[in-house]
Amino acid sequence: MSSLYLLKPGELTLKGGNRPFFERLLQKNLAAMLKGSGAQIRMTRGRFYLHCPPEAEAQAEEALSRLFGIAGWAKTRECEKTMEAVIAAAVEEGKQLYAGGARSFKIEAKRTDKSFPHDSYTIRCQAGEAVAREVPGLRVDVRKPEGIIEVEIRERAFVFGNTRQGRQGLPVGSAGKGLLLLSGGIDSPVAGYMMASRGMTLEAVYFHAFPYTSDEARQKTIDLARVLGTYTQGLKLFVISCTAIQGRIKEGAPEAWRTVILRMAMMDCAEKLALKRRARCLISGESLSQVASQTIENISCTQSLINLPVLQPLIGINKERITALAEEIGTYKISILPYEDCCVLFTPPHPIIRGDPQEAKRIYLSLDLEELIKEGLEKAEMIDSGATSENYRRP
Repeated sequence: MSSLYLLKPGELTLKGGNRPFFERLLQKNLAAMLKGSGAQIRMTRGRFYLHCPPEAEAQAEEALSRLFGIAGWAKTRECEKTMEAVIAAAVEEGKQLYAGGARSFKIEAKRTDKSFPHDSYTIRCQAGEAVAREVPGLRVDVRKPEGIIEVEIRERAFVFGNTRQGRQGLPVGSAGKGLLLLSGGIDSPVAGYMMASRGMTLEAVYFHAFPYTSDEARQKTIDLARVLGTYTQGLKLFVISCTAIQGRIKEGAPEAWRTVILRMAMMDCAEKLALKRRARCLISGESLSQVASQTIENISCTQSLINLPVLQPLIGINKERITALAEEIGTYKISILPYEDCCVLFTPPHPIIRGDPQEAKRIYLSLDLEELIKEGLEKAEMIDSGATSENYRRP
């Protein structure tokens, strides 16, 4: 007998005439994450149902915990549309709640099929009385229950315990493609995650500067890409050497300007890669004034040579909130490994704080970096991480 999960779509229910597009994409994404598991997905208006073999439950729950586009999900009992069957299923859910430590509960009921002879209030009352009677120690508390048993009367009756929180957002692939500037730090993986939650397909670029940065720093970024890829339907990571570019900047740029000029070169190179990959924007992890290169003046400098929009979802978020989200999605412990990226190692002791974009352009163009950028792009290495659960290893 297969296990059944009920999925509650979130924001996509507000999409009006475009809703079928988002629903089909959500179904496609989940099927890709569960490829080879034997799972089957069916869709009705307002709900998705996932059937999977019992041995695939762990894989299914891992996928559901990382799927953008659902407000919540729960392992579900499906039964006949009779009050007797609904009450029996509710009692079994009550026993599970009690075994899990809950000592109070309430029943929530939704009757989509109005031909069912009992209204939602009657379902709540009768099921609640039966659970309280059959599960000693589990009492009704409609204000602050420790557990909730939900009943939905649709084409069949569905009864399930505490619904788990979904990732919300929109299905990946519904909002075009963006290229993420991915470093080994805390911020950029979170920025990528946030844009994927808005439906954006991601690819990523990492700038490596061996021997200034170690192979461990490169591997750290690859590991971050693999974790991020489990939320984003896979992730292609392009590794580009910037050693020669850094050398040219060190030789020809004023010391205080080095970080800003290096960021300009990265943006220039990333835009060229994005256009080649048909991405519509760049994504970066700046948080306003977090470090010297992220003042509004210096951000204006680093973006002064490019035409693609740069999305910065963390721009108004403080470090504590960014760190908390990094911990939640599983990137934090990788990001804090002691292998620094090229930007950190290249930071001058007294960096410019409020650079002038015109001066930045003048310095940048004087360095004649075009050929070095072209060479870096030609020799770029592409590393592909799939969307399957086998790639997911929570640190």
